[in-house]
Amino acid sequence: MEMQTENLMTAAQAALAQVSEFAVSYAFSILGAIILIIAGFIVAGMVEKWVRRTLDHFPSFDVTLTTFLSKIARYAILILVGVTVLAQFGVQTASIIAALGAAGLAIGLALQGTLQNVAAGIMLLVLKPFRVGEYVEASGISGTIQTIGLFATEMKTIDGLYILAPNSSLWNTSVTNYSRNPRRRNDLVIGIGYNDDIDLAQKTMLDLAATDERVLTDQEPATFVSELGDSAVNVTMRYWTTTADWWQTRLDLTKAAKKAFDEKGISIPFPQRDVHYLPVDSKAKASTTSKKSAAKS
Repeated sequence: MEMQTENLMTAAQAALAQVSEFAVSYAFSILGAIILIIAGFIVAGMVEKWVRRTLDHFPSFDVTLTTFLSKIARYAILILVGVTVLAQFGVQTASIIAALGAAGLAIGLALQGTLQNVAAGIMLLVLKPFRVGEYVEASGISGTIQTIGLFATEMKTIDGLYILAPNSSLWNTSVTNYSRNPRRRNDLVIGIGYNDDIDLAQKTMLDLAATDERVLTDQEPATFVSELGDSAVNVTMRYWTTTADWWQTRLDLTKAAKKAFDEKGISIPFPQRDVHYLPVDSKAKASTTSKKSAAKS
């Protein structure tokens, strides 16, 4: 019994000696690691704020992109601090960096589609082919931009539907932005009958444009015959409005043109087709019928 107690005491003294030796050997390393960690968090926070304030001075940088880049700067410093702390205890940092690189490559391959959306989101936020509140059409979808994120863009259609479009699908295709330019042109096409007065129709349409304050006057409206259709002569009026007034002006002028044409007796014909009946000579028809009967017999 006494022998076991002595063995336990000896083992405890040996363990305490090892702990003491470790504490003495790595005391400065532990202290330095603690100081590095504290200083690293302070510097990382300062760099994050500095990057954010710097990018805020550039109007071309979106808030989402500014936050993303500032976070990258913060975590890059923290990773560097972590590697430095491990080096304080004699850990081979080269192998750690290689392992981190291999892990990053594996994660990148596994999340290839997601990273593609992130890269596309960054390009969309930097180049700004569209902004929040603009109406766009891309990849067969159209709607008003609600939010531009790093992974996807939220849109709202005219009929109030919600669309979540991956950024890669919006970046790798042509984007039509209906709201970016301050003014837009419209071609109002109305078909009139072939027997109607074309000059009167053109003058009527120009009078309607002249009385509408939303039609811009620095680029004067113009009318012309754009097509001789199967059922009508298509008269086109080309005019410019601001982008905000484009849709409502189109609707109002179409209605006003119909009323004005009715008042002046200008018809808007329905689709029609002329069928010409060519009579066949009765003797020739009888001869043809007899020949067919003889051939059958």
